[in-house]
Amino acid sequence: MGKPTGFIEYQRLAEASEPVAARLRHYREFVLTLTDEQASLQGARCMDCGIPFCNSGCPVNNIIPDWNDLVYRGHWQQALAVLHSTNNFPEFTGRICPAPCEAACTLNINTDAVGIKSIEHAIADKGWHEGWIVPQPAAHKTGRKVAIVGSGPAGLAAAQQLARVGHAVVVYEKSDRIGGLLRYGIPDFKLEKSHIDRRVEQMRAEGVDFRVEQEVGGSGPGAVPVAQLLADYDALIVAGGAETPRDLPVPGRELDGVHFAMEFLPQQNRVNAGDRPLQQITATGKRVVVIGGGDTGSDCVGTSNRQGALSVTQFEVMPQPPAQEDKALTWPYWPMKLRTSSSHEEGCARDFAVSTTQFIGVGGKLKALRVARVDWSGGRMSEIPGSETEIAADLVLLAMGFVSPVRQGLLEHLAVELDARGNVRATTDGVGCYATSVPRVFAAGDMRRGQSLVVWAIREGRQCAREVDAFLMGRSDLPR
Repeated sequence: MGKPTGFIEYQRLAEASEPVAARLRHYREFVLTLTDEQASLQGARCMDCGIPFCNSGCPVNNIIPDWNDLVYRGHWQQALAVLHSTNNFPEFTGRICPAPCEAACTLNINTDAVGIKSIEHAIADKGWHEGWIVPQPAAHKTGRKVAIVGSGPAGLAAAQQLARVGHAVVVYEKSDRIGGLLRYGIPDFKLEKSHIDRRVEQMRAEGVDFRVEQEVGGSGPGAVPVAQLLADYDALIVAGGAETPRDLPVPGRELDGVHFAMEFLPQQNRVNAGDRPLQQITATGKRVVVIGGGDTGSDCVGTSNRQGALSVTQFEVMPQPPAQEDKALTWPYWPMKLRTSSSHEEGCARDFAVSTTQFIGVGGKLKALRVARVDWSGGRMSEIPGSETEIAADLVLLAMGFVSPVRQGLLEHLAVELDARGNVRATTDGVGCYATSVPRVFAAGDMRRGQSLVVWAIREGRQCAREVDAFLMGRSDLPR
């Protein structure tokens, strides 16, 4: 490395952010990119560890030590090229990835990991600012046509890779804007949608055709028959999300005021984009309870606080994780530990090992929920007798994860084989990777693997693109 003793000389520097009081007044991003000098010193902390476990800890296998060293030396454009060699959209992952690479960093064994995510963020932003990120259209067209259903990170990654090797790519999106859950699932304060828009413009210049409000297998306006795609294209990639939310079927579930997170979050993103959703669900002046302790729950917390909630409480049915993991036991794997997000810092009461047993209403409207403490000591959840209590609530947001893709419509008409969890069955090993049970149909992203991270979706989109290219041409030069 350029600075062999950098990890001894320099401390980890977290990205700065706006004070809570200021950022709660808007929906823009509030995390500030490292300066060139700060990023250089953080890159210098990357040690000559011999085996860079960060590479395998990263789902797209980013070549992290190389671009850390290049940033330290001031070779930013080369660092961007190395970053783009494995990741089509580092400006997305540099903002919203939980950074499993940092958990796998060798420094993380006994000190603070290298700030990999913050350096990636800085590289990507500098690339756009300097005009280094430009369209890369294919020199020659293959004459082959590929349809992609879904414009989330998996669909976008597959589309860009396939367009750059000369295939005619059409992306079908059922919503009114491109981006999938990047657009309508992730709040603007974590990912402003201008980042999606400029990538879409780059991809349009590379030859990708985007078609919005086109629901493949749907029945309403803009519906596109599955049979039409199978007839018109040489290959079809299904890259939608795992959009079936996990429900909480307890008494009172039908009350006005109990909603899925994905009924709530997209509406605020639409408002930010200038739309006016009918009957918007808002947290303004309400006692909000978020059920579910993951990222979606955290997004509900941050959005509720920005809307002016009276109070926000978040319940998690699992026991509270330890504040610090046992690194000797977990490293280099992703540890289970208590994580406090920026949204939690903005104001939220959190409680663990709590199960909701009933929603209570008056006149059809939610007024409270009955909860009970649960015990996990035997390896199974059991309610603690006498622990039931009532919590006042005007709005409950269910953020307990997603169980599978929606089966009605596209998957139903395709008649593809599903796995035991209800995802599209397609292997990632051996011959025929990402191929479904239907000839010429491939699957990638959450639709294949289930609910996961944006970085995993990008990996699957890239790998699926290679398999489709090889299927169409007999070979492929695209990277896995």
